[in-house]
Amino acid sequence: MKLLILGATGLVGSRVLDLALADPRVTSVTAPSRRPLPRRPGLLAPVVDFEALPQDPSIWTVDAVICALGTTLKTAGSRERFHRVDHDYPVEIAKLVKANGARIFVLNSAKGADVNSLFFYSRVKGETEREIQALGFESTVIVRPGLIDGPRTEPRPLEAWAGRVLSLLKPILPRSARANPGEAIARVMLDAACAARPGVTVVPSQDLL
Repeated sequence: MKLLILGATGLVGSRVLDLALADPRVTSVTAPSRRPLPRRPGLLAPVVDFEALPQDPSIWTVDAVICALGTTLKTAGSRERFHRVDHDYPVEIAKLVKANGARIFVLNSAKGADVNSLFFYSRVKGETEREIQALGFESTVIVRPGLIDGPRTEPRPLEAWAGRVLSLLKPILPRSARANPGEAIARVMLDAACAARPGVTVVPSQDLL
């Protein structure tokens, strides 16, 4: 399977990258990024401008895509910028890979994603899910984690604090309320891409532990 990974520098995406490069089911890995990635055997990592995506088919001709792109409102700096990163980039790239023959799209979304949500974050996630599904991939997988647990390259003190609290409460919390380890999310996403289950599959947070 030829695999494209989006967001390979983030918490989940970097783990997908590690797993994919070691997985015999994956024949090649392409990971376009805004900044150079370290050279690794089997990895094509073109530096791209997401505001002006290259149309080169050598980047976008793959069997499957795992999308772990995402930011926060604080990092983005505005609602418009957040929408651009979490909605526009994934949808634009999904259209590109679909036009070049991709059959499988696995999206890291969020618990509570809903186009009708009162919360901006959840509403944007819901819009992204809706537009990815509308493209009609043979296999579409929507992964909806809650709080994602694991070390990040950028500081997120509130999430780190929440993660510690949830870790302490883990023995008494229902599965649906627990934090989701980045490693577990990555493994589920890679397995879903390789399985290529027909139609649309939604993976809830309780299945990401």
